[in-house]
Amino acid sequence: MEGDVGRGLECQKTMDGKANNGNDLEKEMPSCCLKARSSLPELDAKWHSTVVSGWLSESPSSTDKLGKQIYFNNPMWPGEAHSLKVEKILFQGKSEYQEVLVFESSAYGKVLVLDGILQLTEKDECAYQEMITHLPLCSIPSPKTVLVVGGGDGAVLREISRHGSVQHIDICEIDKLVIDVSKKFFPKLATGFDDPRVHLHVGDAVEFLKDVPPGKYDAIIVDSSDPVGPALELVEKPFFEMIAQGLRPGGVLCNMAESMWLHTHLIEDMISICKEIFRGSVHYAWTTVPTYPSGVIGFLLCSTEGPPVDFMNPVNPIEKVEGTGKHCTELRFYNTEMHSAAFAIPTFLRREVRSLCN
Repeated sequence: MEGDVGRGLECQKTMDGKANNGNDLEKEMPSCCLKARSSLPELDAKWHSTVVSGWLSESPSSTDKLGKQIYFNNPMWPGEAHSLKVEKILFQGKSEYQEVLVFESSAYGKVLVLDGILQLTEKDECAYQEMITHLPLCSIPSPKTVLVVGGGDGAVLREISRHGSVQHIDICEIDKLVIDVSKKFFPKLATGFDDPRVHLHVGDAVEFLKDVPPGKYDAIIVDSSDPVGPALELVEKPFFEMIAQGLRPGGVLCNMAESMWLHTHLIEDMISICKEIFRGSVHYAWTTVPTYPSGVIGFLLCSTEGPPVDFMNPVNPIEKVEGTGKHCTELRFYNTEMHSAAFAIPTFLRREVRSLCN
């Protein structure tokens, strides 16, 4: 990221302030930010997944002024196609925020898709949900207060409930339809909402964070959608500043941080911003998720100034966690060895994301 606002905001300025034609716009915007074109009024774009001949393909489309349907490569991973065999469509609907699709796949069980982007499947959701939760919570002793931003499917809540030390869990999810659909079609994930420690807030996380008392949380987990369009502000400096303010000294953040194979410039941007804000430590970790583009997804782990946090060597190992929630299933992916291994950074990533070496 250049300066304080980052390339993501530069993309937004390009969209808002320049009257370029489509080709010029594509040249100026990084490929992984092109989905933000959907916010351009002149395109009246509608991005969604397309089920063709029994296959779901993460391929967006838009409608031009003449009503003609135009199909694009998905801008988050240009030049690639990601498809799953559809056995049966279980739900299709649209909230005021996004399109929601649930279907039964032939290989991965039920699948949740939001605005054309696959969010989770029953088969491999554990690799993401368990890691984004236990990487931060197992890195600090006896976490008591936790905030989840996003995570409307409930699976992060399910994982937090394993930690008997936790006394209070807030979750801020903007789209109630995602919660309702998850409770109906993904009950093993949404069981997290049944935990009496959970307090649900339906609304904008940015507005929610503005009212959070300083130092309220031991940990904040940001399980957000891709940082383009409406979610762009979730990777910019003001958002991370609010996160840091809401954490106690030595508190930790775990933030979804995209794929090392596809979005190194975005990873660089996020790390650079967080190193300015979080005075404790900043690390990048990753895990494998077969149905995500490139098969991997990353996490940004940050701590505020205070008691030091050694993310790579958990002080609260999952094997010793007390009071496993009564609704929890057995862990399928995360363990202490996977925790430490998640911070091993490939050579190419160290070279391309220079801030990882500091």
